Formats: sequence, structure tokens, C-alpha cells
Amino acid sequence: MCAETTETPDYKSTLNLPRTDFPMRAGLPKREPDWLARWERIGIYDRLREKTGRTPFTLHDGPPYANGHLHIGHALNKTLKDMVVRSQQMMGRDARYIPGWDCHGLPIEWKIEEQYRAKGKDKDDVDVVDFRQECRKFAEGWVDIQREEFKRLGITGNWADPYLTMNFHAERVIAEEFMKFLMNGTLYQGSKPVMWSPIEQTALAEAEVEYHDKESFTIWVKFQVVDTLEDESEVEFTGKFAAGNPEATAEEKADLRSSQENYSRNRNKHLIGANVVIWTTTPWTIPSNKAVVYGKDVEYGLYKVTDCPEECWVEAGDRFILADKMADDVFARARLDKSMYHRVSNITNDELETLKLTHPLKGAEGSQGEWDDVRDFRAADFVTDTEGTGFVHCAPSHGIEEYELYRDLGMLEQVITYNVTDEGMFRADLPFFGGKYILNRKGKEGDANSAVISKLAEVGGLLARGKIKHSYPHSWRSKAPVIYRNTPQWFAAIDKPVGDGQDQHGTTIRERALTEIDNVQWTPKSGRNRLYSMMETRPDWVLSRQRAWGVPLTCFVKKGALPTDADFLLRNPEVNARIVEAFEAEGADAWYKYGAKERFLGNLVNPDDYEQVTDILDVWFDSGSTHAFTLRDRADGSEDGIADLYLEGTDQHRGWFHSSLLQSCGTQGRAPYRGVLTHGFTLDEKGMKMSKSLGNTIVPEKVVQQYGADILRLWVAQTDYTLDQRIGPEILKGVADSYRRLRNTMRYMLGSLSDFSDADRTAPEDMPELERWVLHRLTELDQTVRNGYAKYDFQGVFQAVFTFATVDLSAFYFDIRKDALYCDGDTLQRRSARSVLDILFHRLTTWLAPVLVFTMEEVWLERFGEEGSSVHLQDFPETPKAWSNPELAAKWSGIRAARRVVTAALEIERTNKVIGASLEAAPVVYVADDAVRSALAAVPFEDICITSQITVSDAPAPAQAFKMPEIDGIAVQFAKAEGEKCARCWKVLPDVGQHGHAGVCGRCDAAVG
Repeated sequence: MCAETTETPDYKSTLNLPRTDFPMRAGLPKREPDWLARWERIGIYDRLREKTGRTPFTLHDGPPYANGHLHIGHALNKTLKDMVVRSQQMMGRDARYIPGWDCHGLPIEWKIEEQYRAKGKDKDDVDVVDFRQECRKFAEGWVDIQREEFKRLGITGNWADPYLTMNFHAERVIAEEFMKFLMNGTLYQGSKPVMWSPIEQTALAEAEVEYHDKESFTIWVKFQVVDTLEDESEVEFTGKFAAGNPEATAEEKADLRSSQENYSRNRNKHLIGANVVIWTTTPWTIPSNKAVVYGKDVEYGLYKVTDCPEECWVEAGDRFILADKMADDVFARARLDKSMYHRVSNITNDELETLKLTHPLKGAEGSQGEWDDVRDFRAADFVTDTEGTGFVHCAPSHGIEEYELYRDLGMLEQVITYNVTDEGMFRADLPFFGGKYILNRKGKEGDANSAVISKLAEVGGLLARGKIKHSYPHSWRSKAPVIYRNTPQWFAAIDKPVGDGQDQHGTTIRERALTEIDNVQWTPKSGRNRLYSMMETRPDWVLSRQRAWGVPLTCFVKKGALPTDADFLLRNPEVNARIVEAFEAEGADAWYKYGAKERFLGNLVNPDDYEQVTDILDVWFDSGSTHAFTLRDRADGSEDGIADLYLEGTDQHRGWFHSSLLQSCGTQGRAPYRGVLTHGFTLDEKGMKMSKSLGNTIVPEKVVQQYGADILRLWVAQTDYTLDQRIGPEILKGVADSYRRLRNTMRYMLGSLSDFSDADRTAPEDMPELERWVLHRLTELDQTVRNGYAKYDFQGVFQAVFTFATVDLSAFYFDIRKDALYCDGDTLQRRSARSVLDILFHRLTTWLAPVLVFTMEEVWLERFGEEGSSVHLQDFPETPKAWSNPELAAKWSGIRAARRVVTAALEIERTNKVIGASLEAAPVVYVADDAVRSALAAVPFEDICITSQITVSDAPAPAQAFKMPEIDGIAVQFAKAEGEKCARCWKVLPDVGQHGHAGVCGRCDAAVG
């Protein structure tokens, strides 16, 4: 190793010291914008598109929402996408990236409504087209803001022409895709329970719901067993008792009926007056109760109370029917200990199936007969005895399982209610509860639950009450709880044959989707199972929303027709063509303009015969359709309309991945993607979810201002994105430290290559073994890098390159070759080393360019100047297979092991101040293995160990020789080097001072000339 000497003469000017203006202090926050401006000036993205003959690669951008500044999740997502695009491009593909935005939907609509309220305006008083224009303007503003924030992160793409779901062509295609569902028979209108947001007053899809803990009221309610024969008004004869004898006379049927009634009455006599108990966490659904169901496989018993404490809702002598497994828990909730009740008898399924129950509010003063009908009572598969009471109260208007049970029984007309309005309050004329809110206007607990509980207690219908904290669905926009509510909505049927049902992927949307999932490459592979299980069990797709800012459901319904009628929906290709033509020219506002119905229907069908649907499409249908107007319709899209990759957070299994698959399978029978990559969520350093209230949020803009975008990008590359990631000040400091080490490596190469030219280049076969070993390592690393980037394993790629740069190069190769690079003259060794450095430079800069986009550009320009060049216009250099030399690698593995023992031994002497530098040493190395010893003898081992002299011996090692337990057969005996210290290279050698130039060794004398 060489350094400046204070002795005379001064040989510093004769050394080949590194020369570079590349600064160690990066100054990224200030300098990165200049590189961004340069890339825009020279048109990097467009110049890459000019490279012909390449296989296309399309990453389709999942559209972020145009509302608010970027958060750390955005930064992670877009950086991963950018690494994919850049690495695929540099591996020889034509990697296209069209950024996009989701522009419709409730959050924007809310913002405009807030602005109206602040000005004292009412949305309902504003023309809908004017309102939509306000929404459009709002979205446009945030698109511009977010675009600049994404570009600041170094994200490449077609920023000049992104896709927006609110562009006229996009709105036309979304409507066109919807009308394919209209025409292929999968669109229908149904009235069923959907997740409803009373705050937003619209239906929500599963993808628009997130689950948070919520404290709910919980109640145990009594439904009394009654003798239905005591009140003839409660007896409904359907002829079922005579079903087995269709020829029976009226008199015979009456006799049959009478005998059946007597049989049921006698069998149930001992149960009349007992109470079946249900448990619910939604007291507000009790007024809509129409039935109670039990489980056929559950064991039930009749229990009698013998004693009770004061101030409880139970009296001695009360009898209850309960699941045996839950009885003790139920009575404990009613504050009864085990001495206060006992089990009377078993209750069989035969007994249960003949029971009739009454609603606890039956006959209550002022009830106006609302709850006087006998409740239906039957078995249901979804009833268990693991919680509650073993019985389930059914309000089919507010529960999907109950709804499906009675739908399959053909009894919906008897059990569906309409007690809850759009605002989430009871209808005004509902006895006792009219006008009560389930949730108040701020999304908090309303007065409906407490009103129901109070009335049940008043009429003796309550057994116990309490509260429970449980996971509950909330709107991801408003963060307010949602309710299940029966309401007319538009659906896409996913189990109905599509069109003629002839398709190689399946006859229904569900079958097609399940088939296609197995044709997709999932990263990580667990994503396949997650989406598959969701698709197996998902209900029909709720397409409609009761809002204004979006693409409308472009369909008409016939006045007076029922949804089940064949002519209920107008299916007219000429009408559809008029609509899409208008949307292409004017956007979806055309649907809302005065006279729209007459414009679209006139002279084709009679407009007076039809009503125009005004609901808008679920925004997930918007984003699910983006493949159609981005991949299919754009010249820079995908040739076959399919993306090579969709890349989003893991929550998009129920969001964009899900809706895109449904939409595409419904319209073209296949998935719109060949590959799907998912990443986890970003947490703070302690693994906590980020929250403004906790003060633990990390804002990308702040990180960029403090460290630079490359540090944020490096954090992404160093994390396992398939899991949840952590970020915080200490983690970022660690990332910055890794960056500095890597920057130092690049700086060293730049300095050593400052005047390198083709004349200095040496052929690999002429190089010393150490250089050929480096080339071998490059063949290994080239494969690791290419395979890693192909699998989107950015963490694996970066760790491999970083370890190579800091361990194999900085700590080993550079450390050894500094002496030759600084002190040799025009020798083969120095030329070879610089040739290898040039090879290393081209590979490290390009391999790291997809990650450190700014720094690698800086490194490239530092060497090659500003003449229109850019590292991002390069491909990864091909690495010749001829450089691979496993035998040489195995040999150098032994050499490096021996070097580690020598280095460790000398470090002890340096620590003990026996020597100041390793060049003062001349150790003896005892090597037991013949092959290792021969390897050491074949190389300048003293240079490799950075000592002035070294001796390799086959003799037995002295007892006091230094050894390392993990490296067998090698020991080191320390000795000082003999001779004088060279004033130029600092080696201690016997020949120093015996040459023409004073105070130097023979090698340095020749170099000085």
C-alpha cells in the first residue's frame, strides 16, 4: 500500500493517485432535481422507445386516487414499479409504463360538498353537470400535484400522457364495458342486503370496506313458544297436510288437518310458554326480525329457573330453550349462578320443528300490530353452538346468510322489510322507533340501539345485555361503520352463463376467473391462494352506487316491468352505439344533460316507455376496466391487451386485482394480466401502523428533503416487500450508511479510471490470477442479478451486489491492488487491474441503476460527460461465459482463507502496537494442506496479505502460532520485515536505497524512471 511520505525526496508526484471530482458527500436533495430536468430535456423515456426489435414488457399501473399528497405506501409502490420497468428495459425488453389515476368516486365528491357547505350551498340545488365539472377540476389539480411528487422519486414513465379514468375516451370505454354485461345477460337488478354506508348514503363493495375494532351493544332476547291453535288468525292452512293424498275430499282434508294439529299440539304442550333465546350484536335489527333458526346438529335442552337475584330480567319458574353448550354462559350473563336453574329435559329436532314463536314486541301497547305475526322457526346450516345461544335471530333484510336461506326457500316476499332508510334511520312510521338513527351524522353510535333495548326491557323481552369489542366493517373512505341493508341495486351475476355460455375458460364469470388464476404467475405464490379462496366464495358483484361523480350505469328499464321480466332491461345495440359516441365526444356528462333520454332513445324506441338509470358505477369497475382503454386501445399499450405485470399492495387481492379479473373475465373471458406481484404494508420502526395521532408517520417528501430520493429507493431495495416493511429515523440512518459505503466504492473506481483508455485494455487470458478470479465472480453475479431482476427480487439483487462491492472489492480486491494501481509503472499488473475496474464500472453502474437512479447517473456522467449520454440508455453488459472458472475460484477460496488468518494475526500485533501497519510484517505461514500451499506459492502472497515479505512453510506449526478455529490447517507466526522502508511505496525491503533514486525499492526505482 502506498501513502505520502515526509522524507525527502518527495515522490508523491510520481504516484498514480486516484483523480476524481466525484464528491463523497452526495448532496442528493439539492442535486437530484437537476438530473430530473436533464432526463426530461433529453427525453430519456421516449429515446428508450426508439430501440427497435425488442420484446415488449408492460407493467400496468394500478391507479392511485387523485386526492391528497403521497404517503409512504405510494412511495414504496411506485418505486417497486420503477425498479421493475428499469430492470426489464436494461435486460433487453421494451419496458413500457403508463402512469394512471383513479379520478371518480366519493372522496372527491365529499370534498366538493364540503366546499359547498362552507359557502352555504346545497349540493341538491346545483345542476348535476356543474357539480361533476367541479369534481373534475378538483381531480385534475391533484393529478398534477401527485405527478410531480412521483417524478421527484425518480419514477420513469409516460408522464406527459398518463391515463385518467375521467378522460372522455376512458369514460366511453368504461360505459362500453358495462354494456357488455348488459348485453351478455349477467346484469340484473336485485333487492338484497348489501353493505351500506349511512354516512355516504351508498352501497359499498367488499373492496371498499376495511375492518376495525368496534364496541357494540349485545343483547339476549326472549322469543316465546306459543300454542298457535289458540288463535285461529295464526293458523295458515296451505294444504301441505294433504299433499300426499291429492284425491282427498274437502272433508277428508279437514280431518287430516285436525289430526295433524292435535298431534303437534300434544307433542309441544310441555314447551308452550318457554322462551327460545337469541343473541345479537345489532339490537337495531330486532324490529326487522322475521324468524329464528336452529341447528340440526346442535344439542338443546329445556332449562327452568328456580331462583333469581334482585333486579334481573328473570323470574323463578321461567323456562328457556338453549343449546346445552351455551346454557351456563347465557345464565351467567343474566346473573344467575348454577344453583338457580336446572336442566329439565332434552329437546329433540322433532320437537323443535313444530314450535312457533312470537316476537317479543307482539301486542305491545302502541305497536299497531307491527310484530303480531308468528315468527318462522326452522333449521339452518349456519347455526352453531360455539357462541351465543344456539339460536340465530333472522332479519333477512340485514343479513346475507338469512337472505340466502329465505331466497332459496322462495319466501323472500314474506320476510323482507324496508324499515331502514338511506340515511340509516328507521322509517318515520315504524312504531316506537321511527326517526331513530343507527349511526348519527358523524358516523358515531345513534339512538336506535338504545331505543330498541329500552323497549325490549320494558315489555319483558330482554334476558341480558352487555357490550362487546369485535372486528366490524367500516367504510375505507369515511372510516365510519357500515350496516347491512336491503336495497335495490344492480349486480353482475357471476354464476350465470355469460352470453351463450360457450367459452374455453368456463361458462360463468366465476368459472373463468378460477381457471385464469392458475394461468397467472403470482409473486409471492401465496397471492394465488388468497385470490382463489376469495373468488370461490364471493357473492354477485354490486355494480351500482347512489352518487353523482362517476360513470353512470348506461341502461334503461321498461316502465311497469318487473326486474324478472324478460323485457325489463333495454338491450339495443343502436342505443348503445349512440351512448358511446356521445361519451367519446363529451364524456359521461352527456348522460346527465337535459334531454339525454330522448337523445339516446329517440326514433329507435319510445322514450316514454323507459326510465333512465341514474346510479353510477362502482369505482372498482372503473379501475377494473383500465386494461381496456390503456392496454388495448393505446399505441404504447400491450399488443395483446394483456399486461405482463400488475403490482400493488396485498389489499388489492380484494380490490384492483379482484375487480380487474372479474371485469375482464366477464367481457373477454380471460385475466388482463400474466403476472401479479403484491407487497405488504409499511409500518413504523416498532412495527406499529402509522397514524397521524401517534405521530409516527413517515412522509416521503420529508425523507427526500433530508436524504434524497435515492435513499428512499435504497430502503425499498433493502426490504422484503412481500412482508410488511418498517421505516423510521434509525432505519433510514442505516440505509444512508450503506449508501455511503457503496458511494465510496464507486468513487474509488472513478478515481482509478481517470485516464483509462482502450490502449490500457488487457485481454482476460493475459491477466494475473486475481483479476481472472474477479471476472469469474462477475459471471456468477451476472446470473444472480439477471435472475433476481427477472423474479423481481430486488432485495436479493441489491444484497448480492452490495456484498460483492464492499467485501469482494473494497475489502479484498481494491485493498490488494491499491499498491499496484498507485505505485506500479506501465506494468501488466496495473493495466490488468484497470481493465477489470472498467469492466466492473459498466456492470455495477447498470446493475444498480434501477435502484439508485440518480447516483448511478451521477457516476456515469462523472466519467463520460454530458454529451447526451445516460446510464439509463444502457443495457446490462453481456458477461462472457468464458470468464467462468470454477477451478480458479476454488483455488482462490483457499487463498482467501489463508489471508484471513494472516490478517487476523497481524491485527493482534497492531492492537498491541508492535507494528503500526501490516507492511512492517514478514510473517511465516504454516500450511498443512499441499494444495493450499501450492496455491499460495503460485501467487505473490505477500501482496495479497499486504505485507512486505511472507514465508509459506510446510513444517509443523509452533505451539504459540496464531490459529483460527474455523480455518483448519493454517497457522501464522509473526515476524518483523527486514530492511528499510521504501519512501514511495512504504514496503520494508532489503534493497531499499540500493538503486538510482534515493530511498526507494527496485520496483519504485523503475517506476520513477
